Amino acid sequence: MTARLDQARPYVLGLFRIVVGLLFLCHGAASLFGVLGGAGGTGGTVPTGSWPGWYAAVIELVCGALVLVGLGTRAAAFLASGAMAYAYFKVHQPMALFPLKNGGELSAMYCWSLLLLVFTGPGALSLDGLLTSAQANRKREAVTA
Repeated sequence: MTARLDQARPYVLGLFRIVVGLLFLCHGAASLFGVLGGAGGTGGTVPTGSWPGWYAAVIELVCGALVLVGLGTRAAAFLASGAMAYAYFKVHQPMALFPLKNGGELSAMYCWSLLLLVFTGPGALSLDGLLTSAQANRKREAVTA
């Protein structure tokens, strides 16, 4: 049983990355473009250039897209995880110690989920993996030529 689960690990990790990236991207799109309920569910957008909301939304959109497709996954996940840690400690934690009391569960979950991707990498089904295998093929062809 363990061997079969180990075989599935890269694919499950890839699906985890895709879901986290898509959900994170949706938060940025909602805040920047007013789609999917808009910023904070108000239907509106965050003011351009406002600190920290607009910058957080740009990070969510760009890093979410990169994590989704698996391109520069570790770097994008690191930046996004840091943004969520900032959001938790700057916005939520001053209100109360625990996430259930301060409304910071989502920030905490994104922070730790994205940090996990920094250490595990993108898994299967990623552009990172596709580019790495293409580079390896070119190197093999150069050695045999």
